[in-house]
Amino acid sequence: MNPYRSFVSEFARLVADGKSLPLGEVVPREKPKPAPDAPVALIFSPHPDDECIIGALPLRLLRESGMRIVNVAVTLGSDRSRQQSRLQELKNACDWIGFDLELPAPDGLEKITPATRAQAPQIWTDAVHAIAVVLARYQPHVIFFPHVHDWHQAHIGTHLLVTDALKAQAARFQCHMVETEYWRQMESPNLLVESTVDDVADLVAALSFHAGEVRRNPYHLRLPAWMQDNVRRGAEWLGGQGGVAPDFLFATLYRIRRWHNGKANEWFKGVGHISAVDFPGDFFR
Repeated sequence: MNPYRSFVSEFARLVADGKSLPLGEVVPREKPKPAPDAPVALIFSPHPDDECIIGALPLRLLRESGMRIVNVAVTLGSDRSRQQSRLQELKNACDWIGFDLELPAPDGLEKITPATRAQAPQIWTDAVHAIAVVLARYQPHVIFFPHVHDWHQAHIGTHLLVTDALKAQAARFQCHMVETEYWRQMESPNLLVESTVDDVADLVAALSFHAGEVRRNPYHLRLPAWMQDNVRRGAEWLGGQGGVAPDFLFATLYRIRRWHNGKANEWFKGVGHISAVDFPGDFFR
């Protein structure tokens, strides 16, 4: 008798049972209300739903540090027939989790890919200007955006777009820049952020509001497993090969640098962990 069979079967049962849970029909909970002058963190999301998938640290900065989190919907997806419904799902998800929402264009930006940057300079220049305006208006303390090798062309395009928009800012502009991952792992993450069961449950619930997407692929149900695997990877990546894993159940990997003097700068030496009992705002002072 394999003693691990029941252990694994519970995972299978939970995912199967999760398919009967409501999509987006989750009772609203009280949301933090940042102060009017609270520092701002911007999430540059290639698609609606990325704000939830990589949202562990933004959610903690909102709830524990009082930051205002603004999700910038770079695109609404490439399927124009779904853009308005995806926008409504996005509004519902952001409202439920407590993120503000900003659109750089009424229907999002189009063709945000490396190919557009290389072959359609006017389209790209207009998109860079739209993002540069957002950066200049919010003067964010922190920004989140995908790393440059995040596989999906819109994710890579969003990295290039945000980087070009940063270069268009005034010389005095500075912020913490946090690169995220989903489709492909980063080569050099330097921060592992723990999430509590309550925070993960809320991220999954918010992700369920993207009902049209998770009906075709229930990746909201797999988010906890992905965040568990991040602990495995983070232990070796950040703690060294053979390092002892931190006692986290769920975590997300990021790479932090600082934009200063018109370029990205390594901000600290070594690696960092933010546990569930740490104050995340201290990392961005």
